[in-house]
Parts: sequence; C-alpha cells; structure tokens
Amino acid sequence: MSEVKKSDSPSVEKLAQKKLDLTKWTKYLLDVMFYVGILVTVSLPLSVKWIGTFYEPVVEHYEETVIIYFVLGIAALVLIRELRRIFRTVLNRDCFVMENVVSLNKMGNWSFFIALMSLVRNIVYLTIAMLVVILVFVIAGLFSKVLALVFEEAVRYKEENDLTI
Repeated sequence: MSEVKKSDSPSVEKLAQKKLDLTKWTKYLLDVMFYVGILVTVSLPLSVKWIGTFYEPVVEHYEETVIIYFVLGIAALVLIRELRRIFRTVLNRDCFVMENVVSLNKMGNWSFFIALMSLVRNIVYLTIAMLVVILVFVIAGLFSKVLALVFEEAVRYKEENDLTI
C-alpha cells in the first residue's frame, strides 16, 4: 500500500504546484489590472478627449462621461482590491477565513453599484455594450453574495473542526 502512495505522490505534488502557479499568475494579473486601472482612471480627462475624436457621444457628454467613468473606475479598483485580498489568503493556504466572507460581500455590493452606475451611464447615452456590462455585474454581484454564504459555512465548519482537534 505504501508503494502506491509513493507512485501517486509526484503527480499529487505536480498538481498542487500547478494550482499554486495558476493562483500566483492570477494574483500577478490582478496586481497589473489594479495598477493599470489607477493609471486609466487618473488619465480619464485626457483619454476621454482623445476617444471623443472617434466617438461623437463622448464629446457631447464630456463632463458626464468623465465623472461616470471615474466613479466606475474607483468602484472597479475597490472590487479588484478585495479580490487581491482573497488571493493573498489563497496563496497563504488559509482561504476559509471570515475576512474572505467580508471581501466577497463587499465585492457583491460593488458589483451591484457598478451595474447601477452603468445604468445611469445608459441614461446619458445608450449602448448595447453597456447593457451587457450591467448584466455581467448583476450576475457577478449575485455570484459574490452566494459565494460569501458558501465561504461563511466553510469557515464555520473549519472553526468547529479546529475546536474538536
């Protein structure tokens, strides 16, 4: 029986390493998205002017566009910050903690806020793409809220298990 465990061990270790690598790369991607998001949000007044040379509604509603996208940018940055926090706990191999439940709930709230602000943006000028964004963030918000409930239950089981040992 111990021979079987020895032959399985390298493949289990390889799989664990692949999972860790995927998690690390995803965390790096989130880090890049966070810092690029800051640059994009800060540069909105200039970039919206430039985009206005190609897309007329942006010129017609310059101030509203900058304000709405600035608010959306800040909301997206906060959402990504919470996701980065969760990934830190995953990399530390301690993801079933109440902080992640709190982060997932915040992510759900921010997702709903982004959907609402995108709806406001559609009042200024309607695009099909923004309707898709609204749907995506409503689904993301619901998913985050349900995942928060699942994590909360997992934390409870983990705490009960820790007490019995």
